[in-house]
Amino acid sequence: MTRTEQPVRAAGRPRSERAERAIVEATLDLLAAESGVAGVSIEAVAARAGVGKTTIYRRWPNKEALIVHALGEAKAPMVEPSGGSVRGDLLELARTIGAERQRKYARCFWNVVGGAEKHPELYARYRQDVIEPRREVIRGVLRRGVERGELRADLDLEIGVMMFVGTLANRTPQEPFPEGHAEAVVDTLLRGIGAPGA
Repeated sequence: MTRTEQPVRAAGRPRSERAERAIVEATLDLLAAESGVAGVSIEAVAARAGVGKTTIYRRWPNKEALIVHALGEAKAPMVEPSGGSVRGDLLELARTIGAERQRKYARCFWNVVGGAEKHPELYARYRQDVIEPRREVIRGVLRRGVERGELRADLDLEIGVMMFVGTLANRTPQEPFPEGHAEAVVDTLLRGIGAPGA
């Protein structure tokens, strides 16, 4: 090869991207196991992903940061709904949450929530970085509903969010939503928080 010739990169993802994907998947696999958070360590992730520990530490400073990043990758994007109506927007969000329950790594989230008492810092960071941005999307739907007169003017947004999320999160990942569950949840909620006559 002459000086002017450049090596040809092999087709496919760059090595660093492949390594990061392998690390994230290894973290989620370990987190989904029966031992949950306790079974995740930098050493175990490195061994499962086939990378060195330094490769992980170059990207994440500790186990907690790695787990939170992996959980964020596993969650379906909570896209802003179309904005046509409160009912339509809440149905979009409810279906997104329902679809997540069928994903491979749904058990990871249960293991983190179930381990909150033993791992409070991890749970706090998970809530802040992964859950709170998603709840802000729901909060925005309710806020717009109040502004447009579709929802009660005195609605407590935080209670509204908790009522919506709570009815969708009370089943284990092994229990799929029955047909029409999203519609039943949204319509029941709106009977309580909808503006009179709306």
